[in-house]
Amino acid sequence: MDLNRFVRSPYDRQEEDLPTASAEDVEFSEELADEDDREAQQRAAEADRRQED
Repeated sequence: MDLNRFVRSPYDRQEEDLPTASAEDVEFSEELADEDDREAQQRAAEADRRQED
């Protein structure tokens, strides 16, 4: 008996098997922000300014 025919390869995955991400709105909280959060917020603001120019 060939058991390999029962093993699914990653290439056999169907669309419904794949994980999906949901879009989630996240509000920034200065009280909960750490240094990385503040740095990311600053980089985002600088990128926004560059796009406006």
